[in-house]
Amino acid sequence: MNKRIIFNNPNLKLRRQKLRLDSTNSEKVLWQKIRHNKLGHKFLRQYSVEGYVLDFYCPEKRMAIEIDGGYHSNQDARVYDSYRTRYIEAFNIKVMRFWNSDIGHHLNEVLRDIKEIVASPS
Repeated sequence: MNKRIIFNNPNLKLRRQKLRLDSTNSEKVLWQKIRHNKLGHKFLRQYSVEGYVLDFYCPEKRMAIEIDGGYHSNQDARVYDSYRTRYIEAFNIKVMRFWNSDIGHHLNEVLRDIKEIVASPS
């Protein structure tokens, strides 16, 4: 009997590790602001749900944070991201998306938006 692994599938471990090593500058900046329970809740980096790897995930709040670069602005990527978001939300996970430029130019506003979600009742 094969049990379906939804969260952090061991088959994706190497992919998650590579993504951690190849983090974008924006991901590194945000990680420094949210790691070690700095917002009152634990966040994980490169956490997988089914075959998708999330940039950040807060298990307690069932919240994902995705940081998008310029590639995500083309039509095919927008369609894919929309499908991916709906798929992840089907697991009762809220997905927040920010642009790299949001992290670079509006970090305080991004953190405020994240804090609002994690402060709200689950």
